[in-house]
Amino acid sequence: MSTSADPISAHPVQYIQHHLTNWCIGCDPETHKPSSIVDFGAFFLDTFLWSVFLAGLFAWGAWYVGKNLDPDKPGPFQNLVEAIVEFVNQQVKDIFPGSNPYIGPIGLTIFVWVFLMNAMDLVPVDLIPGFTAWVAGLFGADPHNVYMKVVPTTNLDTTFGLAIVVFAMIVYYNIKVKGFVGYAKQYLFHPFGKFLIPVNIVMTTIEELAKPVSLALRLFGNMFAGELLFLLIALLSFSYMVLPAQVLLGVLWAIFHILVITLQAFIFMLLTIVYLGLAHQEEH
Repeated sequence: MSTSADPISAHPVQYIQHHLTNWCIGCDPETHKPSSIVDFGAFFLDTFLWSVFLAGLFAWGAWYVGKNLDPDKPGPFQNLVEAIVEFVNQQVKDIFPGSNPYIGPIGLTIFVWVFLMNAMDLVPVDLIPGFTAWVAGLFGADPHNVYMKVVPTTNLDTTFGLAIVVFAMIVYYNIKVKGFVGYAKQYLFHPFGKFLIPVNIVMTTIEELAKPVSLALRLFGNMFAGELLFLLIALLSFSYMVLPAQVLLGVLWAIFHILVITLQAFIFMLLTIVYLGLAHQEEH
């Protein structure tokens, strides 16, 4: 966000860089970035706070519906929740082999939580960062050094965190269903048989690691691109003459982006169910 009196279009690069920078604890004080690609000393506080807030919002909504459940006269919110639950249950029935009482709740949690995190991209790009900078300024902080990214899924830490948890569940259910020996055989004898064990190990390892990597990068890439496009539209505010075009472009992209954020949440949930279904198969 721009906190100077100049139009944001006068400093487009700084404006975009500012919006794409996280509120980070333990990052380099000059660049506000982690010191390396893997830096366990860096903690993205804004990503954590918004993720926890949205998870709490999801939990509160589930509690509220459960407390006020009325099978005879369901309200609009209850109807919405029931429609989402039925939708996820139908996906599990269509895709998941056998029966596991945890797959439905896992799919529902992933779909709703990822959707809520994605939906933060629909909040005007300067609203929350601008308010945060204003509040920080009241306490004597330099608004130019105040950062606030409100879309958790535009951070690789979030998407890889989700993907790694899914991968851990895949490994767990592979071992639980097939046994440790059966899971090891998958690496040793798949896909080319017992005469190419070294090649099988390499191929299967790549195949397994591709699952969390593709999950994480697909979600991150789509959401990051969407956020960047909103920022580019915001840069059109250099003149009142283009304000109608800016508003029109913003509205059109927001409407289209609703489909994007929903689709990305659906794909993440669907692939999770597919991968867990493969882990429950006796023969891979």
